[in-house]
Amino acid sequence: MDLMKSEIRDGMQIDWDAPILMKDGTVLRADVFRPIGEGKHPVIITYGPYAKGLDFRTGYKSQWTRLEEAVPEILTDTSNKYQNWELVDPEVWVPDGYACVRVDSRGAGRSPGVIDCWSPLETEDFHECIEWAGTQNWSNGKVGVNGISYYAMNQWTVAATKPKHLAALCIWEGSSDFYRELCRHGGILSDFLGDWFPRQVVSVQHGVGDRGARSFVTGDTVCGPETLSAEELTANRADPDMQALNHEWMDEFYVSRSPDFSKIDVPLLSAANWGGQGLHTRGNFEGYLAAGSSQKWLEVHGDTHFTHFYSRYGAGLQRQFFAHFLKGENSGWDKQPKVSLNIRSPGEKFELRAENEWPLARTQWTPYYLDPAAMQINPVVQAATAQMSFDTQGDGITFLTPVQTQDVEITGPVAAKIWLSSETNDADIFLALRLYDPTGKEVAFIGSNDPRTPIGLGWLRASHRKTDPNKSKPYRPWHTHDEDWPLTPNQPVELDVEIWPTSIVIPAGYQLGLNVRGKDYEYDGTDAGVAHAPYPMKGVGPFLHRNPKDRPADIFGGVNTLHFSNEMKPYLLLPVIPKK
Repeated sequence: MDLMKSEIRDGMQIDWDAPILMKDGTVLRADVFRPIGEGKHPVIITYGPYAKGLDFRTGYKSQWTRLEEAVPEILTDTSNKYQNWELVDPEVWVPDGYACVRVDSRGAGRSPGVIDCWSPLETEDFHECIEWAGTQNWSNGKVGVNGISYYAMNQWTVAATKPKHLAALCIWEGSSDFYRELCRHGGILSDFLGDWFPRQVVSVQHGVGDRGARSFVTGDTVCGPETLSAEELTANRADPDMQALNHEWMDEFYVSRSPDFSKIDVPLLSAANWGGQGLHTRGNFEGYLAAGSSQKWLEVHGDTHFTHFYSRYGAGLQRQFFAHFLKGENSGWDKQPKVSLNIRSPGEKFELRAENEWPLARTQWTPYYLDPAAMQINPVVQAATAQMSFDTQGDGITFLTPVQTQDVEITGPVAAKIWLSSETNDADIFLALRLYDPTGKEVAFIGSNDPRTPIGLGWLRASHRKTDPNKSKPYRPWHTHDEDWPLTPNQPVELDVEIWPTSIVIPAGYQLGLNVRGKDYEYDGTDAGVAHAPYPMKGVGPFLHRNPKDRPADIFGGVNTLHFSNEMKPYLLLPVIPKK
C-alpha cells in the first residue's frame, strides 16, 4: 500500500509516511521535513515508538503545560503544530538547512510489525534507517541523531553498529545500561516499564487505528491505516515489564540490548540531568566515559528532562554541535569545554561552569562516617558498637551532617558502605541524599520526572552485592548481578551502594542527610498535584519498586538492622569540590 504523500506547507517540503524497506521485507514509515528545492542537506533522524503523528500538546498535556511555563520562548519561536514528544521541531531546524526524519519504530504508529522495545531487531532497523537517510537525493550523506529518552537511549546501541552515514550523536538524557538504569536498580525491579509501556507505547501501537488519535496536521490516524482487534494487538507486542520481571540476573536478554561502547567512534554530545534519578542521569555519565569517540562532550543541567532540550540554552548547544559536525560550519563548537556543568544550589539556581574531565580531577573524596550515637555523618570516625533496626515499611533512619558553617559543594558520583542484616535471606536497601534548610525543612528539586526530588538516590538488593573489582571504583561500585548471594538471617553483610551522580552547593546553615530506607523515597507522603499528571508524583515519579512478585512481603517487608563496630564503620563517600 502506497501511503506516502508529499506537500509544501509552512516553508517546508514534507513527505508523509515515506517508506523505508527493511531487510526482512517490513516497510517502516517516516515523515521527512526538509527545505524546499533540490538541495542536499544534513539529516537529523530519530527512531522510536511514540507515534510521529501524535501532537505533543494533546498527547502530553502535563508536560506541555510545564514546557510553556519553563520555556516561554517556545510560544513565540514556532507555531508548535509539528511538535512531537521528545523530538526536534522541524519548524526550527528546517529553516537552518536540515532535513528532519521521524521514523515510527517497528510495530508503533504508522509502522507495522511486532513491538519489542530496545531489541536487537530495533537496533538493526535503526541502522538501516540511518543508511537510508544518508543515501536519499535530498541528503548530503551526513546523518545525526538527536532526541530525548527513548530517542536517546537507542543511539548508544545503533552507534556501536557503525552505520556508514552516521556522523554525530546528541544523546539527551538517555540511559546507556539496560539492566542497571532501566530495568533493575541495584537488582531491584523498577516499576517504570509497567507504567510507561501501556501508557505511552501500547496506546499508539500500530493497529490501534480508528480507536486512536489523529494527526493535528494531516487528519490521518497516527496509529496506522488499519484497525486491528485487541487479540491481534496483543500478539504484536512483547511486554518489557514482564521481560524484566522474568530476568532477574544479567543474562543474554540484557547483554543483547547493551552496546559495545568501544565501537562508538562518532562525535558525541551526552547531556544528563541532575534530577534524573531512576533513568535520566547515570547513563549519560557512564556512556560518555565508556564511548570510544575521540571527540566527545558532557553537559549536565536541571529541571524536567524535556525543558532544556527545547530551551534556547539547550537547543543552542545542539545547533552549534550539529552545525560543526554535519555542516562543517564555524559554529564556535571548537571552543566548547569538554565538560559543562550547571552547578545546582537550592531554589533551582544553577551556575554554568566549564570543566575538563569527569569526575573532576580536584575532587576531595571524603568519607563521612555514620555516627549512631549522635545520628550524624561527619568526617571524624566515632568509636561505636551498636545496632540500629528499622521497619522497611517506614521512613527508615536519617543521619545528618553538622550544620554547615560555610558553603560546601558536592559534585560527582557518590557511594556508601554499610553493614546490614535482615530477618530473612534478603533485603532491599534504598538510600536517599536529602538537603535540609536551617528550619529543618527538606529542600527538594525539580527532577526529570517529578517536581520534588532529593539530591540523590541509590538502591541495592543485598543478594546482588557481589562486585567486580576490575570495574569498581571507590566512588562507583560495579555490581555484576550474575550470582545469587543470599543472606543468613540476622547476620550482617558488607554492602557497597552506588548513588547516582549529583551536584549541590550546601549553603552555610544547611544540613545534608543520608536516609537509609527499605522502600522508595517520598518527599512528604503527598502527591505534588501536577495538572494532567500521568502518574502520582511523591518524589520519584514513575520510578517505584513495588512489584510484589519481585519484592514479596515475607522477604522484604520486615525489619533490617544497621551494624556498627571497630570492624564495621559505615560511611558515605562524598565528592567535595574545593573552590577554584
